[in-house]
Amino acid sequence: MRIAIAGGHGKIALRLTELLARQGQEVLGVIRKPDQAAELEVAGSRPISLDLERSSGAEAAGVLRGTDAVVFAAGAGPGSGTDRKYALDLGGSVLLAEAAEEAGVPRFVQISTIGAGQPPAPDSGEIWEAYIDAKTRAEQDLRSRKLDWTVVRPGRLTEAEGTGLVNLSPPHVTPGSVPRRDVAAVLVELLTRPGGSGLTLELTEGTTPIPAAVDALGTARPPAPGSPHD
Repeated sequence: MRIAIAGGHGKIALRLTELLARQGQEVLGVIRKPDQAAELEVAGSRPISLDLERSSGAEAAGVLRGTDAVVFAAGAGPGSGTDRKYALDLGGSVLLAEAAEEAGVPRFVQISTIGAGQPPAPDSGEIWEAYIDAKTRAEQDLRSRKLDWTVVRPGRLTEAEGTGLVNLSPPHVTPGSVPRRDVAAVLVELLTRPGGSGLTLELTEGTTPIPAAVDALGTARPPAPGSPHD
């Protein structure tokens, strides 16, 4: 497979790249800053420069053409304001999904967050509210498209060693954490095996081995745009 990862220099994206490269998959790491290219090459991907906040849909489609799957792992990150949350966490996802449709890329996996789809707590602050709103709207946009999509909402991300044991299920909004290494391992399974199509999934630490957790999702195809999804 040829898999494009937007936000290719992120912590989850680099771990995902390493795991996919070990399997012999071809990985394109989509990045904004050219000085990140060397680190992506070490991880096993081919760096591709594309600014999701400023590029056109045609430019993005040109990058994606010929790939089998896309992972949206980009995000404005800590320290960014509300404008960047909407520009990248929402706008970047919409641009990439549109480009995937135009380029004929069938599979699209979006990394979201637990809390999306729910009103943020009243005292959560303007930036967190914007982040949750941007992620929620990005999910809604993706569900409306004729793509083989999966939305993954990880809990609080940690640098702990992965255990390979998770809880991966439709939304139930139960707080929890999950190592980035286990998030990457779940994404590998979702990209390279049947399971998870047309589902929104929450991901936290759990007791189920990752392959079994993905197997339990079944192989249903995505629902038609506008139909129930959770």
